[in-house]
Amino acid sequence: MIRPALAGDCINLAALSIQVWLNSYARDGVRNGLSEYVFNTFNQQHFEQLLTKQDYQILVYEQQEHLLGYIAVDLKSQFETQANGYEVDTLYVQNRHQGKGIGKQLLQAASRLHGKNYWLTTWVGNLEGLSFYLHLGFKDIGEYFFELEGDQHENRVLAFKGK
Repeated sequence: MIRPALAGDCINLAALSIQVWLNSYARDGVRNGLSEYVFNTFNQQHFEQLLTKQDYQILVYEQQEHLLGYIAVDLKSQFETQANGYEVDTLYVQNRHQGKGIGKQLLQAASRLHGKNYWLTTWVGNLEGLSFYLHLGFKDIGEYFFELEGDQHENRVLAFKGK
C-alpha cells in the first residue's frame, strides 16, 4: 500500500535510508566520514522536519505494516528550467525488495499527485539505479556533483517527461 508518510513513520524512514544508502554508496566499507554523514542526515528528526515542509512530500510503500520503500519529492526544486518539473529527492527501496515493481509504483504515485515531469540525481557508480531509470524512460540531462569529505562525487541528472 502506498500512502503519505506520517510522523510515526520517521524512525523507520531513517532506518531504511541508512540501510539503502550504505548498501548503495559504501561499496568499499564504512569509514568515519560516511558514518557521520549517514547518522547526521538520516535520523528521525530529519524526517520529522521534512514532513513539515509545505512543498515537500514523502510517500511510503508499506506491506503488512513493514516499510519497504519511499519516495520524497521537492516540488519547489528545479534543474535548469521549470520544464524539467519537480525533483524526486529520494527513491529508496529496501534491497531485498528491489525488482518487485515498488520503485516504479512509487514514481507512478508521485506522478499522479504532482505531475508527469520530474527529475532526479543518481551517482554514476550506482549502475543498478542508472539502469532502472533509463529502462523507465528517463533521459540524461546533465551532471551534479555531491560533496562528501571534500571529495566531489559525480551524479547524473535524469529527467522523466510524462505523456
